Parts: sequence; C-alpha cells; structure tokens
Amino acid sequence: MVEDWWAGGSHEELAGRRIFVRVEGEEGPWTTWLHGFPTSSYDWEPLLTHERPPGRHLLLDFLGFGASDKPKTHSYSMVEQADIVEAAWAAHGITETRLISHDYGVSVAQELLARSNIAITEAVFLNGGLFPDLHHPTRMQKLVAGPLGPLMARLANEKTYSRGLQEVMNKPPSAEELHQHWLATSRDGGKLVLPNLLGYIKERRANEERWVGALKGTPEVPKRFVWGPEDPVSGAHVLPEIRSRVPGADVHVIEGVGHWPQLEDVAAVAAALRLGPSG
Repeated sequence: MVEDWWAGGSHEELAGRRIFVRVEGEEGPWTTWLHGFPTSSYDWEPLLTHERPPGRHLLLDFLGFGASDKPKTHSYSMVEQADIVEAAWAAHGITETRLISHDYGVSVAQELLARSNIAITEAVFLNGGLFPDLHHPTRMQKLVAGPLGPLMARLANEKTYSRGLQEVMNKPPSAEELHQHWLATSRDGGKLVLPNLLGYIKERRANEERWVGALKGTPEVPKRFVWGPEDPVSGAHVLPEIRSRVPGADVHVIEGVGHWPQLEDVAAVAAALRLGPSG
C-alpha cells in the first residue's frame, strides 16, 4: 500500500522544496531510482520487494508527484528535478551511484548524464521519451497539455486515470494496485498540477540536442535499456534508434509488456536489472 511506502520514508528540504525521500539498505553501493509521469516512487515498490536488492537505494517523489510538494502555479521543469536529485545526493553523501529511470525520469537521467557531476556506474533506462521525435503521447496527454488542460484536470477521476494507465500497458496490474497509484497522484490536489507537469513534452524538444547527446557523449558510463515493446508511447519503434544512437548499449526486451515493465512483469525486469543477491 502506498501509505506504507510513505511511512518508510521522510520529507527532506532539497533545493528549496519539501521532497519525499525513501532510503533502503545500510551499506554497499548506491542505486538511485527515478520514476515516471504521472505516478511516484511507489512504482519501484514491486521490484524492491520481489527480491531485496543488495546495496543502498535512494528513491524520491519528484516535485509535483506523490508525497512531495505540489505547488499549483509552479512552472515545473525536469532541469529543476535534476537539481533536486543532486541535492539528495549531496544530503546523503552520495558520490557514486547506479541510475535507474523510467518515463519522465528518463529525461531527468539524461540531464544528470549531461552534467556529469558525480560518478554514474551504470545508467539504466526503462520505457521513456529518449528521442522526442519518437515519443507518441496519448490523446489524453495531448488534451491535458493543451489549452483545455486545467478543465480536463479538474474533471479527472480515478476511472479516467486508471484507464489512461491501462491504455499504455499490455499487462496492467490489479485494480487495487492502480487505486494505490491514483492515491499517490491525487494526493494534495495533485491532479490539478498535471497540466503544468506535462510541460515536459516541450522541454524534451527544447533540450533534444543536450539530452540525446548525453546518451552517446558519455561512453564511459555503461548503459542498459530494459524495454517493453508493446508500448504505444515509447515501445518497439524506439529500439532501432537506441541500437543505432547508443553503440554498445545492453538492450533487454521484455516481451509481452508495455510502457510500465516494472509493474507488468516484475520478475523479468528484476532479472534484466540484475537485482538478485549476486548483483
């Protein structure tokens, strides 16, 4: 349950914002987990409970998501989210980490790669808009990101939210699990900030050269892609571009799953991420 997830973490002041942070493990190398839109760090709960990974784990809810602050009139930016991640690294004394990201978090990871401010031992990407020209937002995302966005957000409810997630999954989780994700998104009036958060679509285009360049321009950082091909947003059509633009990438295709591999096939994703005791 998401309330139990939040009970296992705390709020920290990071980059001037009140951010929910959860730390797991007491020793060993760090892994930082970056979640997607419109959900929260709770996305990673199935993986972390499927088989307890070794090392230490830093998870946070981005600004505007989950249990973090959700300022209603804020101009949200993935660059600012990267600032928040770096503030969390500094607060916890992290100078080296594995970086695992999905969806919205993929772009934050690309920005962090471009900065190269700490040692990233491996950058792992699950389905996300790595290449803006190949990102196919859903009809609902386009509506919420457009002029009707504030109205659409006010009218949003759990039914429309769950349907939106199910449309991009091939093996959606149970209705109860989707309910937990709705609780995270809708907390503190969170549905009202969705139009502002969707500014990430334009932000990706504006930063395309920098963020796509970070994939190829950091050959010293090993890169792994764990991908669900049955994803209408960022699915099989992205795989040839990954293999072309990121030479030497380690690509794992999780057959039969869509946009949320970590929720659709936990065991397969855990194996692809090498989360077992052997590391």
